[in-house]
Amino acid sequence: MSLKQLFIKIMPFVKPYKWLVVLTLVMTFIGSLAAQVNAVVLDKTVDEVNRLLHLEHFEWSQASYVMMVISAILLGKELLVLLINFVQKYYGERIKVLISQDLAAVVIKKVLTFKVAFFTRDENKPGKVQTRIDRGVDFITMTIKNFFIDILPLGTSAVLALVLMFAANFYVGLTALVIVPIYFYVTYLQAGKLKNWRTNMRNYREAKSNGIMNILQSINVIKSFNREEIEYTKQTDVINKLTDNQLNTRKYSFIYDGIKTFVEQIGTVFIIILTAYLVLTDYPGMTIGKIMYHIMLFSNVTAPIRQLHRIYDDVNEALIYAEGYFDILDAKDSAEQSGPYKPAEVRGDIEISHVNFTYPNGCKALTDISMSIPHGKITAFVGLSGAGKSTVVNLLDKFYEPDSGTITIDGVDIREWDTQYLRDNIGLVLQKNHIFDGTVEENIRYGRPDATFEEVCDAAKKAYIYDMIATMPDGFKTNASELSGGQQQRIAIARMFLKNPPIIFLDEPTASLDAIATEQIKNAIDAIKQNRTVVIISHSISQIIDSEMIYALNIGRVEQGGRPDEVYKQGGIYKDIIDASARSLNIDKIVKMTEG
Repeated sequence: MSLKQLFIKIMPFVKPYKWLVVLTLVMTFIGSLAAQVNAVVLDKTVDEVNRLLHLEHFEWSQASYVMMVISAILLGKELLVLLINFVQKYYGERIKVLISQDLAAVVIKKVLTFKVAFFTRDENKPGKVQTRIDRGVDFITMTIKNFFIDILPLGTSAVLALVLMFAANFYVGLTALVIVPIYFYVTYLQAGKLKNWRTNMRNYREAKSNGIMNILQSINVIKSFNREEIEYTKQTDVINKLTDNQLNTRKYSFIYDGIKTFVEQIGTVFIIILTAYLVLTDYPGMTIGKIMYHIMLFSNVTAPIRQLHRIYDDVNEALIYAEGYFDILDAKDSAEQSGPYKPAEVRGDIEISHVNFTYPNGCKALTDISMSIPHGKITAFVGLSGAGKSTVVNLLDKFYEPDSGTITIDGVDIREWDTQYLRDNIGLVLQKNHIFDGTVEENIRYGRPDATFEEVCDAAKKAYIYDMIATMPDGFKTNASELSGGQQQRIAIARMFLKNPPIIFLDEPTASLDAIATEQIKNAIDAIKQNRTVVIISHSISQIIDSEMIYALNIGRVEQGGRPDEVYKQGGIYKDIIDASARSLNIDKIVKMTEG
């Protein structure tokens, strides 16, 4: 991304605050004029002092008057500059903060529209995306600050100083002008040299952030296998590469900074020699005061440029992170697709015809899948892990789109359905459900934000967690993250009860629960199943056996389908699973024990 492209992209974010920008620019111009006062005053002071020293009768009253005038001008100027700096910096910072807020809000809104497939790609892992967003927002807002708070004041001050130098003496001004492009050319070479290292820096920082997140998310597994040293080695390898990259970047930055300082000093020497020569040769308009005047003005040219090269470095680094940020914001093929169809009633008759699906990582998950899931019936998907059961549910919830084939709900292609409306009419309970940072009440109400507290309590009772919540010191105000895995699973089921949708997908809904809790939840789910389309994925015999239709999947294909008893008699994968489940439960011994 070029600097021009960056400014084109950030201008829509700056435009709402154009009056703040105008105010900042006005203050910038006034401040730049005030910055030249010292040079003018010094010029006049030196000449006036020199005149007083050559008087036949020197009087302190005259000198005191000169000093009082000088003091009044300089102190008055400082008070004005103090006010200007406050207004300029405060409103400049206000622009930065407000735009930072807008940048963060826009990208979050954009990310929430992306397909689930976007987040399954290696380059879009949570830690990497988070770093791309955070660093992008930081560097873009820093660029805006640099431009409106730093670059404009510094640039304006340098230009005014250069104009005054030319006005006083063309040759001195020309000498200063020659130095400036040399200085910027060295800065340009520096940016080109460091570009690749800055790009690598972004990649290493994303990898570092993602690695730390993986460690935090997997800490129990890491400790249970005593793999701390392995994870430490993997993470330190990334850190070491980041460190080497940083040191190389700093080394060449310091080399180029030294060259630029030397160029600046050459300019100062030339100015001193030239002005001294012009004074000694009685060049018209050149006085001893003009020597100091030109030296100070040249300092007003070079001092801002010293800051400008630092800002230029920051801007070049910002281009790297801004590119990552705008890659997310401008992504065109990652947004979820939605149709216009929003019927008054959703029945839930589902037809899947010759569907094929491959995950973004290239893994083939479904091959020529065909199913019929009738309204008001319970349909179970069974099969070994990796058979494609959850993938079918993901397609039905429009998390992914099939490669080929069709899926219809109530006779309408799923692509024609309004995505949000469809999901409003689907209840989804997963094997592992996410619990948000917040209270138990807030997590249950996530199923229907406008629900009353009484409705939340009723959902908790149906999920058999109300009594547990009632015994907690803070009740429904308890932080949900403090609950056990089984309790959190019940919270997820309570959400589904509160939502009360016509279509329900249950993916191992009782996997984290004990036997008694499983029976309680089974009874509650049985109650809500009435007159709804229910798809259940479970390895629990009790869940499967209640279904009215079975589809047995194996390696992404439907091998069997029909009523549970009929499919069992056919033999095959379904019979193998049921028999293995019965043996693993020691059903024969349990029967003998209960009969005895």
